[in-house]
Amino acid sequence: MGWFFVVLAALFEVVGVIGLKKYSQQKTVLHTILFLGGFSASFLFLYTSFNYLQLSIAYSVWIGLGTVAAVLVNMMFFGESRNWLRLFSLAIIVIGVTGLKAIS
Repeated sequence: MGWFFVVLAALFEVVGVIGLKKYSQQKTVLHTILFLGGFSASFLFLYTSFNYLQLSIAYSVWIGLGTVAAVLVNMMFFGESRNWLRLFSLAIIVIGVTGLKAIS
């Protein structure tokens, strides 16, 4: 159950990032709701995951998943660079988070 909450937290973090990007371009009520609502829900689900998982592992996985997902969304929808060094760096993040989980 804890991992479900971490994944939800990471997904809502991406919603918050998209809202932040949109809000920085145009300040509307919808973009504000996406921005604040996404990050609020993300923190709520992360906090809930702490009832099931160690804080250090849940937080690390949340950061890793959220970072990778946010970068991929920005590459796909907002035209950020897709060079091989960025993709390699994302792979290192995934390997690092997987390693932390595997040895805990």
